[in-house]
This record gives sequence, structure tokens and C-alpha cells, in this order.
Amino acid sequence: MPGIDECLLEAMRLPGARGAALVDWTSGLALGVVGESPGGDQEASAAEAAELARLAAEHRAFASVGEDGEAADDPPLEDLIVSNRDSYHVLRFVRTSFDSSVFLHLWLARTEGNLALARIRLGEMAGRLVLG
Repeated sequence: MPGIDECLLEAMRLPGARGAALVDWTSGLALGVVGESPGGDQEASAAEAAELARLAAEHRAFASVGEDGEAADDPPLEDLIVSNRDSYHVLRFVRTSFDSSVFLHLWLARTEGNLALARIRLGEMAGRLVLG
């Protein structure tokens, strides 16, 4: 089971990967970073991505609904994808034994990247990630 560094290095092996981070979406702190960062500042990028993740996670409109009709928790979303002209940002929420408030952020070049493959692999990585 990989830790943070191993997980981020695995993410960087994806085609088109420009940068990756593990971020706590409640505090905006990067728990680990590797590669480039949009805008050049890894801490600022982590905080900005956390704002987006928090916004989506805390609003019921985006929550999955359980069998009982109530919003499911832990984590509140599977992933969040933002695309622009030259890249994709994939935020994959990670289930943890504590509060599930972390996500993997992969910055992917649009021309070399494969969004479907990135989603699949990030899901696998999130399932194997060991925090603690």
C-alpha cells in the first residue's frame, strides 16, 4: 500500500501529467506535491483547489444520495473535473478512516493526457493510499 510520495509519483507517470498534489480540502494545505503547479506556486494552487473542492463537497446539489434518500458522506464526491483550453484538473476525493477531507489533484496536459485513464488510475490510487 503506497504512502503519499509513492502515490504522487505514480500519478506523475500518467500520460500528460504536469503536477500532482494531495490536499486537505478543509484547511487548504498540501500534504504532498510533485511536478509543476498551475501558476507556479504549489501552496497557492493547493489552497485554490481546496476552495473549489470544499464548495462542491459542502453543497447538497452535488452530493450523492443514499438508499434512504439522505446525502451520503465520506467522501461527499467521487471526483471533480475542471477543463480549460490546454489542461484538465482532476480532483479525486479520498476515503479515509478519519474525516475523508483529502483529495488528489492531478494537473494534466490536454494534448498528451487521457482523462478517462486518469480518472480510473486516480480512483485506484485513492483506494490504495495509506495515510497516517
